[in-house]
Amino acid sequence: MSASRHTRSASLNGWAFIAPAMVLLGVFMAFPILWSLWMSFQTGKGMNFKFGGMANIVRLTKDPVFLHALTNTLTFLVVQVPIMLTLALLFAVALNDAKLRGRAFLRTAIFLPCVTSLVAYSILFKSMFAGDGVVNDALLAMHIISTPIPWLTEPFWAKIVIIMAITWRWTGYNMIFYLAALQNIDRSIYEAARIDGVPAWARFVHLTVPMLKPVILFTTVTSTIGTLQLFDEVNNITASGGNGGQPSDATLTLSLYIYNLTFKFMPNFGYASTVSYVIVVLVAVLSALQFWVARERRK
Repeated sequence: MSASRHTRSASLNGWAFIAPAMVLLGVFMAFPILWSLWMSFQTGKGMNFKFGGMANIVRLTKDPVFLHALTNTLTFLVVQVPIMLTLALLFAVALNDAKLRGRAFLRTAIFLPCVTSLVAYSILFKSMFAGDGVVNDALLAMHIISTPIPWLTEPFWAKIVIIMAITWRWTGYNMIFYLAALQNIDRSIYEAARIDGVPAWARFVHLTVPMLKPVILFTTVTSTIGTLQLFDEVNNITASGGNGGQPSDATLTLSLYIYNLTFKFMPNFGYASTVSYVIVVLVAVLSALQFWVARERRK
């Protein structure tokens, strides 16, 4: 009886300790999620809204700006994420070599961009890729181009600048995960393969990549989520006249469109919530697909 009372008392003490955190999570996480789900079925401007059923979902299919933003977001996802993760993996393998001199400096140099101030690096990229910026000057000096490239004023090149900026900023972040995983692999496995005459590329393909599979899956999922929520870079680097996503909405993403619907245009919280849930659905579907592709197959 005494033991039972002691167990109950310990359980109550445990709940008392986590209760403040549970309340905060409920107020600041669960409630906004449920509220935005309810709002996604509302129509109207500002605070004058009413239940519209599936009207916002029907509107999505007819909204050319939404479809344009969705296409841009998926373009960034399909092009940028594979490039970034491949570079991160190659850097990690190279910097895991014990014979490489200056490893600590190189690791720090590659990781530093992800802790750099977003505004500072955006201004730097905007300056570098201006018509008379250092990038065009360097390319002209090397006779690679004959006229300056309109990096920030031509839709195709604006997308390229955004892809380069995101890759520069987040490659080092993903490299750290691969590097940590590589250092946990038993070196004797590579030694045995080397003694058996397995070439370096085969050791990378048949040993390194399979053993890093859980980490590759993790970085793929987190990078996918991050790219689907892309906002800061397109709102700073390719901004023109106070509007992000320029030129001609060439770099407009779903997150930037949600921001415009909520704060730039006449506020439409219901439709903005519906667009937000498009990102939720995309994240869920793509994450499930990635887990399915990376699953362990029974032989």
